Amino acid sequence: MSRTIVIRHGLVVDGTGRPGRVADVALRDDRIVAIGENLDGDEFIDATGRVVAPGFIDIHTHYDAQVFWDPALTPSCYHGVTTVVAGNCGFTIAPTRADDRDLIARTMEKVEDMDPATLNAGIPWDFESFGEYLRSVERRGTTLNFASYIGHTALRIYVMGHEAVGRVATDEEIDRMATIVRDAMNDGAAGFASSFAVTHRGADGQPIPSRWADRREIDALCAAVGDSGRGVIGVNGGENLTLPDCYELQPRIGAPITFTALLTTSQGTHLKAAEIHRAGVARGVEVWPQVSCRPLSFSQTMVEPFTLNINPVFAELMPLDLAGRRAAYADPAWRERALAFWASGQVLSPRWDAFEIMEAPSSPELIGRRVTQIADEMGVGPFDALLEATLREPDLKLRVKALLANDDIDGITMLLNTEQCTLGLSDAGAHVGQLCDAVLPTDLLGVWVRERRALTLEDAVHKLTKVQADLFGFTDRGEIRVGAHADIVVFDPETVAPGPVSRVRDFPADGERLTASQPSGMHHLFVNGVEVVRDGRLLDSSTRPGRVVSPDPRR
Repeated sequence: MSRTIVIRHGLVVDGTGRPGRVADVALRDDRIVAIGENLDGDEFIDATGRVVAPGFIDIHTHYDAQVFWDPALTPSCYHGVTTVVAGNCGFTIAPTRADDRDLIARTMEKVEDMDPATLNAGIPWDFESFGEYLRSVERRGTTLNFASYIGHTALRIYVMGHEAVGRVATDEEIDRMATIVRDAMNDGAAGFASSFAVTHRGADGQPIPSRWADRREIDALCAAVGDSGRGVIGVNGGENLTLPDCYELQPRIGAPITFTALLTTSQGTHLKAAEIHRAGVARGVEVWPQVSCRPLSFSQTMVEPFTLNINPVFAELMPLDLAGRRAAYADPAWRERALAFWASGQVLSPRWDAFEIMEAPSSPELIGRRVTQIADEMGVGPFDALLEATLREPDLKLRVKALLANDDIDGITMLLNTEQCTLGLSDAGAHVGQLCDAVLPTDLLGVWVRERRALTLEDAVHKLTKVQADLFGFTDRGEIRVGAHADIVVFDPETVAPGPVSRVRDFPADGERLTASQPSGMHHLFVNGVEVVRDGRLLDSSTRPGRVVSPDPRR
């Protein structure tokens, strides 16, 4: 029998950006049925002194595989997220033929720090097409709402096989890919996503498949989404499709584009990018750069130094075993080649003053120290100091924290307040051993709203909810109003914070990851009217009220 749950006396911040007001909110089945004072019901939750908001929507996740063994999509559920969009950067696990599963897994390992053993043990692989993948997720059920792009890298491998790396596609292959994108949109895809980022290299150190696409292919696949009348294009920009290119492409295809990412840099490139964006908005172009309140920082070992692999001299080592990598690190000529490429200016040089030793089993005295400090004591450059410290470890597993970008508080504040910039790049579900930015919502509310006052509470909730729902066409989500889906979070604005990050082994095949499961100030999370998290505790794991959601047609 249906029961009415009433959340009483909370500050209702409804997601529209309007000022909050104290009111009761009544839920029955999967919908909000009333908002007002002194509402009657069967069960009551006292939210006095707390905020009642729509559940947050995270549009940049990589939960494509994790959804199968962790339907609660931890830790996102602990941070107020009720809907996720997976498949970002074009890294999906469908469409996939059986013969290509190993290649997909090894690609995910290199670009998103996913353990192939975990993927092989955790993915049921009872699907081939993208539509079959979504139905597989749907059959097993999810705790949170789940949406996914169809990804360019998987699509290219599906059509071109191992030749997806190394050449442009033929007209016939492009037509086949475009047809598959149209089919995926009909089957419920959130859109089409790709990456052209220089950081993204595959299992053999070569650029990932999507980086081999020319503009004929890119335009055709984006047009397939535009023709569908629904969905979003997700672009991780690079040499094939830059931010300025997006403002020329979007009006032709019709579908909105969200661009990853507009981040602050020490060179100030974000200032020029923001100017380009404002000019595009003034012309009515529907490009939505993703911005983040989190510093872009990776905890990486020198066996898989993700941030250094941007340098192709480092990328040469990606297919090698441990002995081959050790030999290169010890080779003065190899070091000179790596330094020469950084000096050429073709990619940004590492910010060595922001490299910090996190783990050094053979040299514990180095833990917590900056690489530049160690270099000064050794009388060598920071690159040499890093490699010498690495070579002391038998398995090369020196772990360093490397800051790439997005640590300029004033710059982040500007981007957060720039029209038509949207929150993204949590990367939840990816880089699981290197970072945990699924805490983005609680960081935004605790640090950037309460402490720094960079945004009002209403603006922050608006960006976390209705902005995202409207961008993707998730009708009746992202807003507290009568008739909307009952995706609701209740939190304390005075104490909300991300909480600690811990390293655990709770994935299939004893897989390791960083997680943050103990935020403060988060009290209740409802998904489609069912409470799934209370005071930091995941409730009945057999209850899976989440749905596979897809965009409605654009108005």
